[in-house]
Amino acid sequence: MNAHLQPTGSAYFISPETAAAENHTLSILVDNEPGVLARVIGLFSGRGYNIESLTVSETEHQAHLSRITIVTRGTPHVLEQIKAQLERIVPVHRVVDLTVRARELGQERPIEREVALVKVIGTGETRAETLRLADAFHAKVVDATVEHFILEITGKSSKIDQFVAIMKPLGLIEVCRTGIAAMNRGPQGM
Repeated sequence: MNAHLQPTGSAYFISPETAAAENHTLSILVDNEPGVLARVIGLFSGRGYNIESLTVSETEHQAHLSRITIVTRGTPHVLEQIKAQLERIVPVHRVVDLTVRARELGQERPIEREVALVKVIGTGETRAETLRLADAFHAKVVDATVEHFILEITGKSSKIDQFVAIMKPLGLIEVCRTGIAAMNRGPQGM
């Protein structure tokens, strides 16, 4: 019998995971107090997990609760580890993997939206083309001078990515994105 193939009690004996990594959206209900976000983010950075998107806001003022929405990438095993570790942090009340919950409800993904402010230089024909494309993407002009526009666009991240790519050759200067806010369909809450 080969000794190197025998379980040793070490976690390193576990065979490499063959499942593909995928993006998941996690919703975390926490106490709104100093240091909570740092603890949650520290869990990710300390274990080498990447955060694709991060959004935080107080959602229940009277109860002093905030909702953290994180989009991260990993295999199902890694995502279960992340969720379990988040649940052990003291000011965390609840952790929901919205992606898994959506699948359980027969949905493809949770409802995800992002807001972006996009600054574009524009004069002459470029200015007219910028306005035409902004209208096609349902982007609103929130500031304008004779030299530039600041446009506000809301939608899925892929829509915002596409809009930004189209604006680059027209004189894109700057982009500011909020990160993803997400919620599952249906009557039940988080």
